Amino acid sequence: MNWADLWAAIALVLVLEGLLPFLSPPFYRRNLAQLLQLPDRTLRLLGLGSMGLGLVLLYVVRG
Repeated sequence: MNWADLWAAIALVLVLEGLLPFLSPPFYRRNLAQLLQLPDRTLRLLGLGSMGLGLVLLYVVRG
């Protein structure tokens, strides 16, 4: 892997993260307020699941 791949991946994450607040700010705000109500353990498990899914997807895509 070279640095260009890493920066391209980071740029893609930023684009994807910005889609929802751009397309529907009220929906994004409502969901963010709900996330603030979740306990830390639940947020950690969501983060762990997201990282795991990302690793599996990366493995499948990159072989």
